[in-house]
Amino acid sequence: MGAEGGGRRRALRMAAYAGCGVLLLAGCASMPDSGDVRGVESTPRQNAQVRVFAMPPHENARPAEIVQGFLEALTGDDPQYETARKYLTESASRRWDPDGSTTVLTDGPNAVPEPTGSREAGDEYAFTLTGSKVAVVDAQHAYTPALGDYSGTVHLTMVKKTHQWRIDALPQGVVMGKSDFQRNYMSVNKYYYASNVPTATGGRLSTVADPVYVRSKVDPVTSMVRTLLKGPTRWLAPVATSGFPRGTALRKDVTTLSPDDQNKLTVPLDQRADRVGRSQCTKMAAQLLFTLQDLTPTGVNRVELQGSGGRKLCELNEERAEIIAAHSMAKQPEYEYFIDGKHRLVRLSASGSRDPEPVLGALGETEANLRAAAVSRNEDTAAGVSADGQNLYVASMASGASLGAVVVSQGASPDDRLTTPSWDGGGNLWVADRDQKQPRLLMLRNGAGKPVEVRTPGLDGRIDAVRVAADGVRIALIVEKKGKTSLQIGRVQRESGNGGESDVSVLGLRSVTPQWEKVTAMSWAGTSRLVVVGQESGGVLQMRYVQVDGSTPTGNSPASLTGVKQIAASEDERLPLVAYSEDGIVRLSAGAQWQKVVKEGTAPVYPG
Repeated sequence: MGAEGGGRRRALRMAAYAGCGVLLLAGCASMPDSGDVRGVESTPRQNAQVRVFAMPPHENARPAEIVQGFLEALTGDDPQYETARKYLTESASRRWDPDGSTTVLTDGPNAVPEPTGSREAGDEYAFTLTGSKVAVVDAQHAYTPALGDYSGTVHLTMVKKTHQWRIDALPQGVVMGKSDFQRNYMSVNKYYYASNVPTATGGRLSTVADPVYVRSKVDPVTSMVRTLLKGPTRWLAPVATSGFPRGTALRKDVTTLSPDDQNKLTVPLDQRADRVGRSQCTKMAAQLLFTLQDLTPTGVNRVELQGSGGRKLCELNEERAEIIAAHSMAKQPEYEYFIDGKHRLVRLSASGSRDPEPVLGALGETEANLRAAAVSRNEDTAAGVSADGQNLYVASMASGASLGAVVVSQGASPDDRLTTPSWDGGGNLWVADRDQKQPRLLMLRNGAGKPVEVRTPGLDGRIDAVRVAADGVRIALIVEKKGKTSLQIGRVQRESGNGGESDVSVLGLRSVTPQWEKVTAMSWAGTSRLVVVGQESGGVLQMRYVQVDGSTPTGNSPASLTGVKQIAASEDERLPLVAYSEDGIVRLSAGAQWQKVVKEGTAPVYPG
């Protein structure tokens, strides 16, 4: 549980202060000794690197003060919630598991006395905590959006030995307001290996991001290492694997990890890692490096793994890690692509050229008559959808390449036919057929042959858009149902079928925009981030970044754009956004405003 608000926070910055010994975040004013506990507006701290420690209960504190102090202590930076536990009885402290879950509320929890007839003059008291839920972070540190009311009861008793009020019963886990959560926690990707896709180019493994939330100022390096060792979150586990032997943990005597002055991190493991071979050890070390790079982009650049007796198992640097695994995109895209005014597929240099040129091959010719396209991640093949949405073509982007339809839709109207296609990192092509009579999600292995109909047992609605992540195991879908559209993320799972071919399914679908009424466009914009265009109920059209777990990443949203209809982003976050709006094709580079590229053009895409 937790509390919203610097205005009512009783927390301390660790700094010298004459008279107080430390500097009070909200001043040295005393706490009120009567009245109900209520949530108030939060005042974020300006220095996010300063650690905050809460005040312990003062002598003869009343029940309202005990509850308020406890809630505020939960938003401090005590590693094991030592101060918060001082508000509990000894038995309640032993039973309470603050790491079991974190419930995030719109505002801080309101705490009011229960109408039970109890009085503070007696030897027990109770408060009800209420609020509106935003999300829940579970014991695996995985974030899940959650809507609805929150209610929990905190019971207090007068401890006979000390004659002090203490909490003797409370909900498990932590609850706090959204702004306190954003200030105290951060999202970090931990990395595993895709378990059911072919190896990438050169025999390298393919990494897949698994975003989690950890406390940002409570030894995040050690927290991320421990979390990585515990394996993928439940949602990702069916399609991801770890290089670490099951059950591997840090050596028991290790309490904290920190890199040395050469940015090298030494990680002592327990006996489960003692017998790993060198090849497996380097896979383990690569996972750690990728994860710690995401946590500290300018920090750890080398990892050494040790066995339970201190023996060096292996050592790995960033350069060698990239040889082991294809991390994120295989290469930076050379071009941006779109459909020009002549309905051809054209390209622009990703470095910023303003002069588009038709691609080589049939899709770059006027006769192609396209409305949408997708380019393979190695940029040698493209797929295009005809202007009426009926035909999907695949052709090499080489001079003289011919055009042939590989999928034909029987939908009654252009809006009931094929979506924009998408390539995964393994070279497979995906497209949805919106035929009202036979809606289907299709995959073409290596962009050719007979389409595989992908099973979608958890799908509730019709697919309006498809984008597959580079890792090939996560897929983003815009799903329409009864006039409303939502952005959903699913797992791509493959199982051996008849004739040696694998059956393909999309499972575990979950909405990452539960508060939105309409999603009109989306694109992958990082390893676990998408850029989304849509609107909340009764709201205006907006553009926003969304994490695959449904959380909102830190940082600013893209600059507003009038009349945006389609959006394209690269999984290489350094590249600009490209959009189709009422001004034509426009581009947004970091730190700049939207700039017009060409007036006549639609359907922008990056490779993928």
